[in-house]
Amino acid sequence: MMAFQLRPWAETKAMRTNRVPRTGWVYRNVANPESVSDHMYRMAIMALVTEDKTLNKDRCIRLALVHDMAECLVGDIAPADNVTKEEKHRREEDAMKHLTQLLSEGLKKEIYELWEEYEYQSSAEARFVKELDQCEMILQAFEYEELEKSPGRLQDFYDSTAGKFNHPEIVQLVASINTERNTKIAAASNSDPAS
Repeated sequence: MMAFQLRPWAETKAMRTNRVPRTGWVYRNVANPESVSDHMYRMAIMALVTEDKTLNKDRCIRLALVHDMAECLVGDIAPADNVTKEEKHRREEDAMKHLTQLLSEGLKKEIYELWEEYEYQSSAEARFVKELDQCEMILQAFEYEELEKSPGRLQDFYDSTAGKFNHPEIVQLVASINTERNTKIAAASNSDPAS
């Protein structure tokens, strides 16, 4: 049995998701866009604070930390890249196999299976984390609009998630974000001399 050594694995691209910017923000010319690591970390924190006792919170945190790990090799493939779901999955699957090859058998199996669970949405935890993924995206869009003082500029991110939230905690958070955002959009349009 090969002994796991943290340093060789840490030096692989697996630990470099902090250098991979989220593509959607890059395409929309957002200054200093969040990285894949930023995104996964905030999702893990959001999972940590869920109060849903029916979910395995530890599993949700692990799923959040692993779900986009392949992007350190394949990049953050966005819908605008016109890559089919099948091709995206194939690339990410190859990347996950490559990334886990230096790990002990137990860790390799655990991380790969977490990634598959998320990919196939095969558990309540995976479905919750998928909603966190989309919720974190619109929360980030809201923050970028505030930073840029451009309410409504990133509407397409909101449109892409419309109707996709079911978990009560996430539905409540999204409603809160939308209410605050709509207030800011209305205030901006009322103060616009062109209107």
